[in-house]
Amino acid sequence: MAELDVCPVEELPSCSVKIVYAGEIAVGVYNLNGEYFAIEDRCSHDDGPLCEGDFECDEGIAICPRHGANIDIRTGRPLTLPAVESVRTFPVRVDDGMIKVKLV
Repeated sequence: MAELDVCPVEELPSCSVKIVYAGEIAVGVYNLNGEYFAIEDRCSHDDGPLCEGDFECDEGIAICPRHGANIDIRTGRPLTLPAVESVRTFPVRVDDGMIKVKLV
């Protein structure tokens, strides 16, 4: 299991997202009002980018920029069509002021 350094906490303010890369995997790391979550940057509908789209911070919903599917950032579950399969989520932790994602 690799752990990826994302950025210092001050570089990811509340209601923002940062996309990071680990080999072929792209991960969107979200700050939802002080809670951190990470999901695969891939809509399960057509494998297009997900985390580049808009998101609702208070509801924790990522909105696919291609077809508008809503994905729960906390769980990776699809909430609306056309997505029907979940996307991968990854554990996030803060260690000594650095946001880290465990790629499992």
